[in-house]
Amino acid sequence: HEMNVFQIHLSIFIFPYRSSQQQVFNDEETLHLPENYYIGWMETLDDNKFISDITIPGTHDSLALHGGPAAECQAWSLKDQLNAGIRYFDLRVSGDDLKVVHGPISQHTTFFEAFNTIKDFLSIFRTETVLVRLKHSSKFPDHVISELEHESNSWLRNDIPRIRDVRGKVVFVQKKSFHLGVSLYETDKHGDYKVGRVVKKKDKIITHLNEALEACRSGSVVLNYSSGTGFPLLRVDNSPKSLAKEINPWLYDNLKGASEEKIKLCFGIIAMDFPGFDLIQAVINFNKQVGI
Repeated sequence: HEMNVFQIHLSIFIFPYRSSQQQVFNDEETLHLPENYYIGWMETLDDNKFISDITIPGTHDSLALHGGPAAECQAWSLKDQLNAGIRYFDLRVSGDDLKVVHGPISQHTTFFEAFNTIKDFLSIFRTETVLVRLKHSSKFPDHVISELEHESNSWLRNDIPRIRDVRGKVVFVQKKSFHLGVSLYETDKHGDYKVGRVVKKKDKIITHLNEALEACRSGSVVLNYSSGTGFPLLRVDNSPKSLAKEINPWLYDNLKGASEEKIKLCFGIIAMDFPGFDLIQAVINFNKQVGI
């Protein structure tokens, strides 16, 4: 009797926290790339693969770098995140000029500045593709939609592209009022980002990653979050940063455990807060398994 992959996987996600020297959490502003760090990791992907068939490291509230413990979700700049291997970005914007915000807090940049940074990166690393999700605080301006529709180096269609179709391009992802690009299957349910007890958040992450296995096999681009924020009261010890400091090592250990099973696994996008190099590589490594 062959064990179902979900039974196998549920047993994988029971590793206790192991103290390690791996760099899985980062709150340093300055990027220090390890020697021989492989920036263009998508170069090795099979051209014929659909983007729904790969596991992608991403960041939640990708440019939330300012505003104190309640608002900050990342430490590295957009350019540094790209160099570190992040290939999915979650941008929250406001107003006609698309200022990047986290809630009411300005992040001192705009979508178009971020878009240009990504395009500059892709002009150098032409093997890569970058997924971008835009969430507007109200209604998306028509002029922005019109401008994007004329962007030759972007994927704006709803059908899921193969890797060969989007190397060197930005793949836009739909979000409510933003209807350009591919649609997502989201494993998070409403309110799952609120963290009361960390152990319950970990259980939700396990459930979502197991759900992602099934969704990936059905051809969906899947989005999972490992990020969270304190609820009902936000304190320093349950801010996005403090939660990431506890969750990231645990997530790393479990992803490593899953990859060591040497079975075909795809989790889609894993959007994280304050990820370090080794956690990012643990996500990327699912694309290197034999037979995938």
